[in-house]
Amino acid sequence: MTSGSVTSGSAVVIGASGQSGRAAVRALARDGWQVRAASRRGGRDGSWPAEVRTVAMDRADDAALAELVGDGCEVLVDCVAYGAAHARQLAGLADRIGSAVVVSSGAVYEDDRGRSFATQGEPDGFPVYSLPIPESCRTVPPGDEDYATGKIALERALLAEGDRLPVTLLRAGAIHGPHSPLPRELYFVKRVLDGRRVRVLAYGGRSRFHPVHVANLAELIRLAARRPGSRVLNAGDPQAPTVAEIAVAVDAAMGAPASEVVTVEGAPPSSDVGETPWSTAHPVVYDMAAAERELGYRAVTTYEDSLPETVAWLADRVKGRDWWEVFPTMAAHYPDEMLFGYAAEDRWLAGRGAQR
Repeated sequence: MTSGSVTSGSAVVIGASGQSGRAAVRALARDGWQVRAASRRGGRDGSWPAEVRTVAMDRADDAALAELVGDGCEVLVDCVAYGAAHARQLAGLADRIGSAVVVSSGAVYEDDRGRSFATQGEPDGFPVYSLPIPESCRTVPPGDEDYATGKIALERALLAEGDRLPVTLLRAGAIHGPHSPLPRELYFVKRVLDGRRVRVLAYGGRSRFHPVHVANLAELIRLAARRPGSRVLNAGDPQAPTVAEIAVAVDAAMGAPASEVVTVEGAPPSSDVGETPWSTAHPVVYDMAAAERELGYRAVTTYEDSLPETVAWLADRVKGRDWWEVFPTMAAHYPDEMLFGYAAEDRWLAGRGAQR
């Protein structure tokens, strides 16, 4: 369900200091919105116009959120909402919010056998989707067991508000770009910096995990703010490159000679050889037709075009430092030996060479 378009007014962005929030504030401010940018520390990004007002706020504090919204706003953008409790927070302020745009996740989808990202560690547990994945695809049940069930609980509670609070829910793919707490591109950037010349890739190097650059996500937020409605939309880049294509693109973006790509059919030989942050047994590609139809969405960048800025930011961040100290969130998801298990990789390559 959609309603008419609106002109710029006041906008509130929650989670403004995060990767997605920074870009959302920038896009809304450039589009003429009067933006209140809220984050835990109330920080300011150097790319924001001076008119952006920053606010320090604890997302879990109901009173602080109510104070942030104040007498009201035309649109509220929530980049960090999760679970039914946050949905209730927003619904409680529905009389002061014209519409909302909330970042959800493509992780909510499951296949026709009930497999999802939550089951991918089980034998034959990786979902097999009909591609591209439409918003009508089955989703996991709502709950608080894991990230995906919490996100779908958030979605359903907000959609239940109907006209009382029009909300656009954006099911984001693998978010990438500067300021990421979980920069998947580090897998290849660090290999270039460390002088590694070989890339071992499982599943024939054909894994595809649909990315979305923060600028494209911000464009979807900007468009949804202009055109309020109650709906769910996928959020992705124009293309979903394979992991082998990403390896080549990172080399090119860093001005490095093309690496040798060694592919393995099927699963990784071990947990520390051939596994990447994009490795999927089956492709994950989202259908962007609804966003194009509903919002007139056109991507503002591509994966390849956006890479130079991302890899430059990453290279600068990790130079002379231990990567796990710079990116603790990523370290919690991916152990060092899995991402950069060079000794195991060398042993496997040596054995492969002997067999040949």
